[in-house]
Amino acid sequence: MRYFVITGHKAVSTADFKLDDIAGGAGRLDILVRCVNSAFFLSHNLRKDVEAYLVLEGGDDPPKTVIFRGDSLRYLNPDERSTSSLIRNALMKKVSPGEEVRSSPGVFVTKMSFNDVIDRLSEKGDFVYLKEDGVDCREYDFPENPVFVLGDNRDLTEEEEEYLLAHSPDRIRIGPHSLHADHCMIIVQNEVDRRECE
Repeated sequence: MRYFVITGHKAVSTADFKLDDIAGGAGRLDILVRCVNSAFFLSHNLRKDVEAYLVLEGGDDPPKTVIFRGDSLRYLNPDERSTSSLIRNALMKKVSPGEEVRSSPGVFVTKMSFNDVIDRLSEKGDFVYLKEDGVDCREYDFPENPVFVLGDNRDLTEEEEEYLLAHSPDRIRIGPHSLHADHCMIIVQNEVDRRECE
């Protein structure tokens, strides 16, 4: 499996946003939406071996995490509006701490924080922190079940980074330039694909 954890530092945690204003009124939710597309889409198919965790830290009811699971995911389309709608539908569900609620096939919502997500995934794979001072991804041997962790348009906070580093992640960089989060995801997907085909 491949796991992605993307932190939306201002992404709203409630459903009261307009689908035509996800970059502004929804706290840069557009970045997370593009990350979902990068996590799952192939040319004519969806990746089944991927889970994406969107940690929403903004709005009136943080934290919340929306989870996309490729093995059961349905109704995901390439346009940002429909993906935003799946997220908004998830945020409409009432959820209690410790509970995970399914909003549509392959889409779930929980009250998990960044730290909660890291704790859960520590039992499922090995952490790979996408960071500009890491090892070049072309010189890196990816683990069998990588858990990729990255921020949105901001780096992880000091507290988030400290918590992640306590789990001894590997640190990799994509290349010589800073890239958008969703572009980084496509590149690491491709790198893992290449190694699996060798």
